Amino acid sequence: MAAVPESGDKRESDGRGFDRGVHLAETLGFYEAKEEPNKDAGQNRNLSDLSLLRFISAELTRGYLLEHNEAKYKERREKVYTCLRIPRELEKLMFFGFFLCLDAFLYLFTLLPLRVLLALMRFITLPCCGLSDGRLLQPAQVCDILKALIMVICFVMMHYVDYSMMYHLIRGQSVIKLYIIYNMLEVADRLFSSFGQDILDALYWTATETKKKKRAHIGVIPHFFMAVLYVFLHTILVMVQATTLNVAFNSHNKSLLTIMMSNNFVEIKGSVFKKFEKNNLFQMSNSDIRERFNNYVLLLIVCLRNMEQFSWNPDHLWVLFPDVCMVIASEIAVDVVKHAFITKFNDITADVYSEYRASLAFDLVSSRQKNAYTDYSDTVSRRMGFIPLPLAVLLSRVITSSTKIEGALAVVSLLVFYFG
Repeated sequence: MAAVPESGDKRESDGRGFDRGVHLAETLGFYEAKEEPNKDAGQNRNLSDLSLLRFISAELTRGYLLEHNEAKYKERREKVYTCLRIPRELEKLMFFGFFLCLDAFLYLFTLLPLRVLLALMRFITLPCCGLSDGRLLQPAQVCDILKALIMVICFVMMHYVDYSMMYHLIRGQSVIKLYIIYNMLEVADRLFSSFGQDILDALYWTATETKKKKRAHIGVIPHFFMAVLYVFLHTILVMVQATTLNVAFNSHNKSLLTIMMSNNFVEIKGSVFKKFEKNNLFQMSNSDIRERFNNYVLLLIVCLRNMEQFSWNPDHLWVLFPDVCMVIASEIAVDVVKHAFITKFNDITADVYSEYRASLAFDLVSSRQKNAYTDYSDTVSRRMGFIPLPLAVLLSRVITSSTKIEGALAVVSLLVFYFG
């Protein structure tokens, strides 16, 4: 009968010198001998196993492998790369959208007067040429004449607004009150832009729709006066914005300018923690393009007014230059941070900005076709909420009041610059 081994006998060892009941655990290249789980050993476990030295030793030698969750770490790396690509892709979109707004803005000063001139020549030569399609003027020509009339009337009305009195009235207010006023003006500007395009579209459609249909409007003249009132009020609003910014530039301690710049960073808090789809991000990008172009025009107005006060001394321009650069840099930084975190939190790739550029380019091409249903400047206004009429009226008013054109040589130089 085979002898039964006693419980106190040792187990046979393997070739490495460890017991068969012991397995090896690797921690950072070190082998640690651990016994296999055993009920008797677990019950008779000594409290010395829970010593502080064993805990420190385990913490110093334990290891882990990132390959066990490879998909998560790859996703995190792609998010980092996306955030790094956002500034370049966003600025490409902003650059393209800026020139779209600039094109629509300069259209009012370059092509629109020539188109109005052609429309008037057509109207004058009607007795010789006769009517075509039963219309005195084409719908596009009617819209061009209405735009020109609105600009001229609002430009004349702006001469009755005293900029100097408005500047000193705003300058006498406290810093906190001016900060609140500027925030209210920003909100009012967006509301005016949203509702103003509807007023202008209603005027254009009322003036050009066929007379065969049953009349369902209040008439062209009431719509025209509504449009003139809107453009005039919006111009006054932008003028107050420019005046407030001018006061911030001319303040001694620059505290108001700092507060107004810090207001841009509050925009991050209200945007990055919201749910955004691609269409919502596109609308916000268009709004940022319009806001940036408006700020550039406001800065131009501020520089013109300050240069006029210092008799166009070039040295004063270098005094304004650091503040102008600071405002522009803060605007760019806020846009980059805002879009970077929105794309990160909503899992949107940086390639979406290429799609946005393609959409804006499609609007540009569509407005140039023969079957286009609207003018290009109106398309930009609807897409971005950018209405160039108030800015054009205000800039014309500031330029004419800040510069003096005297003599035939100055007139000839102005004409060469315009047609060149």
